[in-house]
Amino acid sequence: MRSGPVASLRRALAAVEPSPRLVDWSLLAVVLLETGTGLYSFTVAAPSGWSVFWLHRILGVTFVALLGFKLARVRHRLTRREHWQASTLVSVLTLLATLGALATGVTWVFGLDVRLAYWTLLSVHVGFGLVLVPLVAWHLSSRARLPDRDDFHRRRTTIKYAGLLVGGALTYRGQELANRVLDTPGEDRRFTGSQPREGSGNGSFPVTSWVADDPEPIDRSTWTLTVAGEVGSPLELSLDALGPDSSEEALLDCTSGWYTVQRWRGLRVGDLLDAADVAEEGRFVRFVSVTGYRWSLPIEEAREALLATHVGDERLSHGHGAPLRLVAPGRRGFQWVKWVHRVEVRRRDDPAQWLVTLISGFE
Repeated sequence: MRSGPVASLRRALAAVEPSPRLVDWSLLAVVLLETGTGLYSFTVAAPSGWSVFWLHRILGVTFVALLGFKLARVRHRLTRREHWQASTLVSVLTLLATLGALATGVTWVFGLDVRLAYWTLLSVHVGFGLVLVPLVAWHLSSRARLPDRDDFHRRRTTIKYAGLLVGGALTYRGQELANRVLDTPGEDRRFTGSQPREGSGNGSFPVTSWVADDPEPIDRSTWTLTVAGEVGSPLELSLDALGPDSSEEALLDCTSGWYTVQRWRGLRVGDLLDAADVAEEGRFVRFVSVTGYRWSLPIEEAREALLATHVGDERLSHGHGAPLRLVAPGRRGFQWVKWVHRVEVRRRDDPAQWLVTLISGFE
């Protein structure tokens, strides 16, 4: 009997390898879970949500193992021309997208901070992940067969998948340990995966916009802030009327993969709502950008937020949302609405804001 590290590794892999049909469908399930946890993680800024990121990373390592099982079984279909079919192109595209997602994800966790045109590696990783969903589904529709009863041995199958997940968790912990021991840039990442941006003021962190939001610079002399909705005294305020009388140190965590801690100055939203005499029916506050982009906060949370005119000792630059942007501690960067020109008190939340975030800025 063969022995040694390689043979031991092969036996370990064989012990956790599911049946071929389960591998195929597990790949789709993991891609869907990765997409779901990845998109949900965009809304998580507080450390209490760490488990979402852990699950996403463990599933990513599990996906690598499942992909290895798959490639070991079908590699001849890709390497031998006589086995090529029309569906082979889909298989190749799926493999390329998978390798792109894995390469950008692994590179990012070790702290490599480069930009590909407008995007960070984390943004490219997200793009590859989104492309994978239709590709894997398409690939399965042309190749895979549904599992049958013989593929499910309840105890054995449970042990196999438990082994894959435990292996994924141990591998992820090993990566964190490697970052610390090797003192890589990845050690400074926040639990969200975001890397730090040091300094103070406009120039210390990147200018980013969600999807297509990119308005022309706003004329401060004609700009006004409107406060309306469920209020007794609607307001129309010029920029000069918004004295920066409140300040707060808050952490901005952008979904493109960076974070910064800044001192923000501006007007406390609670003071603005008090001046507008909010009605008892008011439950949510919606912040609307000049681009149409908008986001809502529960009114008690909104009262503690800031409408900032300054960052550090500087007046906000246009790219960072001048003349007024929302500062919402505990929220991700895309919820910190830029170029705010309207505040609306509402009775209900605004689920359509999710759609608006995808289409605002397009003409």
